[in-house]
Amino acid sequence: MATHLLRQLSVFSRRAVLQPLQVVSSLQKTWTPGNPTWLWCCRSLHVDSPPMVPGQSFSYVHGASSVSLLGQTVGQSLQAAADRWPHREALVFLQDGVRKTFSQFQENVDQAAAGLLALGLKRGDRLGVWGPNTYHWILFQFATAKAGIILVSINPAYQLKELEYTLRKVQCKAVVCPTQFKTQRFCDMLRQICPEMETAESGVFRSSRLPDLCMVIVTDSRQTGTVHVEDVMQAGSRKHHQELQDLQTKLSFDDPINIQFTSGTTGSPKGATLSHHNIVNNAYFVGLRLGFDWRPIRACVPVPLYHCFGSVLGGMCMALHGITQVFPSAGYDSRANLEAIQNERCNFLYGTPTMYIDMLGQPDLHKYDLSSVETGYTGGSPCPPEVMRKLKTHMNVKNIITSYGTTENSPITFLGFPRDNEELMTQTVGCILNHTEAKVVDVSSGEVVPLGDPGELLIRAYSVMLGYWDDSDKTNEAISKDRWYRTGDIASLDRFGYCRIVGRIKDMIIRGGENIYPAEIEQFLHTHPNVQEAQVIGVRDERMGEQVCACIRLTEGQDCSREEIRDFCKGQLHGSASTCSRFLTSRSPTMWCLWTAIH
Repeated sequence: MATHLLRQLSVFSRRAVLQPLQVVSSLQKTWTPGNPTWLWCCRSLHVDSPPMVPGQSFSYVHGASSVSLLGQTVGQSLQAAADRWPHREALVFLQDGVRKTFSQFQENVDQAAAGLLALGLKRGDRLGVWGPNTYHWILFQFATAKAGIILVSINPAYQLKELEYTLRKVQCKAVVCPTQFKTQRFCDMLRQICPEMETAESGVFRSSRLPDLCMVIVTDSRQTGTVHVEDVMQAGSRKHHQELQDLQTKLSFDDPINIQFTSGTTGSPKGATLSHHNIVNNAYFVGLRLGFDWRPIRACVPVPLYHCFGSVLGGMCMALHGITQVFPSAGYDSRANLEAIQNERCNFLYGTPTMYIDMLGQPDLHKYDLSSVETGYTGGSPCPPEVMRKLKTHMNVKNIITSYGTTENSPITFLGFPRDNEELMTQTVGCILNHTEAKVVDVSSGEVVPLGDPGELLIRAYSVMLGYWDDSDKTNEAISKDRWYRTGDIASLDRFGYCRIVGRIKDMIIRGGENIYPAEIEQFLHTHPNVQEAQVIGVRDERMGEQVCACIRLTEGQDCSREEIRDFCKGQLHGSASTCSRFLTSRSPTMWCLWTAIH
């Protein structure tokens, strides 16, 4: 075996046109965890590989790498891509009819960045982008970075209270948004908060409720009291372009450049503050592992840009690896995704488990030509193994790559390899990423647990956020003095650096003193042929403290009773599922809740 692989290396090394990862791609067909020859080949070629079998028996892993971290800004990353691939297609927004090469996109970014400087914004100011997936979202993502302005990613679903809190918390000076999208009337909501917009001259105003906000930039129709995006694009003079150019030597890759707000399930949303260094390197090493640096990629990207999944793994991977990003629609649309794959011949597909479930649930799925798809990448939440198997059989997705991360980690810390076997693909969230440390500790004592035992997952890496914006108390709760970030997730590690997520500490159900992890039950329920989606939560119970509530969505056209699900679970989940104590029917005929007792 070793001789055969070495002979292949000898042949490949004489072919200058091949990149190292192409060599490994051909060798990965023989990949098994811990294969010493395979690992030696990877290290000889200076490429990404799983950690060698560690000598310790405790839950700690380090993603060692022979590839150095990058010391560059977001703006420098895009400039390098435009210099290297000027005529390659960078972005396709199908709903807007927009197509941009790297050279065209770079020119637009410079125009927008110079325009922002001309309007009075300066390095360190905060600018919020509030809206769906459109060309202007990613344009201002890179324009703000080029000008040293901190991008604030605002959830397009935010209502008045959330919006006002976010803008006040980070002291936004400007907001970029469309007039409206679907039921969201962005400009009307901003006028409710800032009535001064109605009488603003030249689009500049002073708000009593939000004293830092002075400008709203609208991306579609012209509105009273706002600045239109075309005016921004034309505002920059030669002086401002020179100012922008001079600024590039002054920006530091350690500067904060993006604020991503968390969900705020335990209170008000927290603004995870990320630097150039955080997101540039995370996108760089994710792309290397996915093979973006040695093969042409046309990626279908239905995930939202306001989230790290879209802006970092989408936009930043584009800038660092020269891949083409295809955005099917402004808002999520399963049919638009399938049409994009078919018409644009996408060979790479991004998506959350819910998105994949929706695509698989399309009744006319078989009518689409999905033969171009080679790889599906999933993140955002654990993907049920049964969904992964259906992606292969129903959508022709040859490889499924799983990942794990948090907004606070820029976001990815564990990522699978393209040739992982089915067990690794379905039972783990991938292997430790380069230049990243992880350990699993006892929730109560904080001591590192034995290898394979569950506990809280902690991360230490270049990717850990700078902190929560203007919230030192929450930052200190999340990041220890020795820079370990507490994820709040229950996980276990194996000896090869692969991670299994068991559940959230806060989601853990304590029933009669027993710890029950919803993720385990959800994964099992997904194996039922009639179950399309399942979510498990804890509900209060006087006797047991908590009971388990399974919320189940049935596959369209299928029927299933409470008793059938109960019998399906018997003897499978820590014992048997007892008689349901309550049965609820929701508005949807295919969604209902089942309360079970797990013994």
